[in-house]
Amino acid sequence: MKISARKEKFLSESLKLIHQRGFKATTMRDLADHMGFKVANIYNFIDSKQTLLETYLFDISKTLHRGIDNIISSSYSPTEKLKSIISLHVSLTAQRPYELALLANEWRNLEPDKLKDFIELRNDYQTKLRGVLEEGVNNGSFQKMDLDITTEVVFSSLRWIYSWYTDHVDTYNPVELERQITEFVLGGVAVRK
Repeated sequence: MKISARKEKFLSESLKLIHQRGFKATTMRDLADHMGFKVANIYNFIDSKQTLLETYLFDISKTLHRGIDNIISSSYSPTEKLKSIISLHVSLTAQRPYELALLANEWRNLEPDKLKDFIELRNDYQTKLRGVLEEGVNNGSFQKMDLDITTEVVFSSLRWIYSWYTDHVDTYNPVELERQITEFVLGGVAVRK
């Protein structure tokens, strides 16, 4: 279903405002005022602030899962898989930085049942990333390392990218950012020859 340009603008501006103020500090009135609407009018676009959060968090999470699943099932080497995961994060962040900001910062604000589901998705994603790192260690592409620590470091390196885009969106080339992050991550995990 295609959403109207007006609704798309409302959702985009809502994400930016939530990023600036934080989910808890942003009210429905704030969203309405920001868009020049009456509060009653924003219910034409969203049911609730919680629905907005859930929709975006689960959508971006599922997009990341589809991407990593395709990478994992490819015939790529572990090094190429890791490069592709980095590329996935950089390209998604370049396109959807405020959704990735929600993913990094606001997931804790989900209602308990949705929070449990989200944590399972996040843990599953990290397990998949860990599997790529483990595959590289096992085939000699990556150094022997504590996989739990390395997974957290790589995941954290990918998760912060949104802040670069929300602050430098007009001044930075995503191809260059991807190159630098790839060199940094691979420099830490690849076997030194």
